[in-house]
Amino acid sequence: MIEPARQLITAGNKTFLHNTVKQLLGYGWSINHAINAHQAMELLDKAPCRVGLLTIDPSTSILPLEIDSHSRLSDISWVAIIERNGLSQEKTRERIFNTCYAYQVPPIDVRKLDTLMENALAMANLKGAHRIPTLSCLDDEYHIVGDSPTMQRLYRTIAKVACASAPVLITGESGTGKELTAHAIHNHSPRRHGPFNVVNCGALPPGLIQSELFGHEKGAFTGANQRKVGIIEHSQGGTLFLDEIGDLPLDLQVNLLRFLEDLKVLRVGGLKEIPVDVRVLAATHVNLDEAVSRGDFREDLYHRLNVLQVRVPALREHLEDIEALAHFFFQKFSTEKPTRVCGFSHACITVMRQHRWPGNIRELVNRVRRSMVMCEQRLITPADMGLERRHGLSRGIDTLQQVRDAAELEAIRSALARNKHNVLRASLELGVSRVTLYRLIEKHGIAKNGCPHERQTIHVSPR
Repeated sequence: MIEPARQLITAGNKTFLHNTVKQLLGYGWSINHAINAHQAMELLDKAPCRVGLLTIDPSTSILPLEIDSHSRLSDISWVAIIERNGLSQEKTRERIFNTCYAYQVPPIDVRKLDTLMENALAMANLKGAHRIPTLSCLDDEYHIVGDSPTMQRLYRTIAKVACASAPVLITGESGTGKELTAHAIHNHSPRRHGPFNVVNCGALPPGLIQSELFGHEKGAFTGANQRKVGIIEHSQGGTLFLDEIGDLPLDLQVNLLRFLEDLKVLRVGGLKEIPVDVRVLAATHVNLDEAVSRGDFREDLYHRLNVLQVRVPALREHLEDIEALAHFFFQKFSTEKPTRVCGFSHACITVMRQHRWPGNIRELVNRVRRSMVMCEQRLITPADMGLERRHGLSRGIDTLQQVRDAAELEAIRSALARNKHNVLRASLELGVSRVTLYRLIEKHGIAKNGCPHERQTIHVSPR
């Protein structure tokens, strides 16, 4: 019986492939031929495969399938067959280099081709085994990536609050993914089939906020030519996400508080309150406790919103997820344009683990996206990412002892991140005993997640 893993899809000149394919059948391959991308996708639905064999017409250099336009086809390890004279064209060589695992030129030695296909299958299986842990939403559009203890705690918190109906306050630094967390809460809640509406409280013009949130009646003010249903009312049966709630003006905070108390809205110029079944999620990067103390935020509204709280961790708090995150965004943006880049170098991963990421996930996304454009090699380097090792060190160090302490702290933190906080493995890497490493961890006040305790100064760039 043929093993499902030895499935092979072929494309291109069927006559040219006939003799080769016939001989490969004797080596235990199950082979299906596709005449176009649509048929290839149908074949993949029926019999998933990880390797493919295609021919390239040297006169046109065109691939028989639009591999770059379909992520499922680009995930296949392709082996190309092309006449030797076709390799003289730079365009053809570039196509093979960017899209194929390997190539062969006639005459074909089927035994060598079988070995090459086996190697391609092994590499494809390795790629498939590289699982990127994510918390996916039902529409599969949004993902929270990471498998560290820090992220596992976040997943558990999201699962708990998603089942409730009370308001949720999502806190965290700018760029950590608060809106993504709100999406996850909505999409794992009983309201997932209802609307999910987002209001950026800091982006709406002050004169229009009330109309946007609560709506207005026709003739309520100059320019109100027709009735407008507000965002809150439009969220009926779903979720309303108020982003940057700390920027909401005080006069609007009163109206929002009233709505949260009785779940009814009064349109501007209206006379009758309208009941609305909606769950409110709010997010902020500012400390609302301090805002309440300053008088910038109403204390009663703060307690109304802060029934349940979800804190989204900064990227520096789960650096062990940096590789999975980088690969996730690399795969996400790899479909934007053809690229010969196939991943990150070991040095790049190491430096990413040492970087403090003041811009959090947003900074990582921007650096990965830029590096995929700027990289001229197969693997992305620290220079392509715009990262240098010295960026991981604190600035403003004056004394030699401070330099030593900073370097020691950075080395320990990086070793712990690389070894997923396994102290024994980290101590072996650093060349010290486990007891010594425990002493140094205590000396520098490094928490279990690899970051310094709050008594250490953490430099965060302004939003």
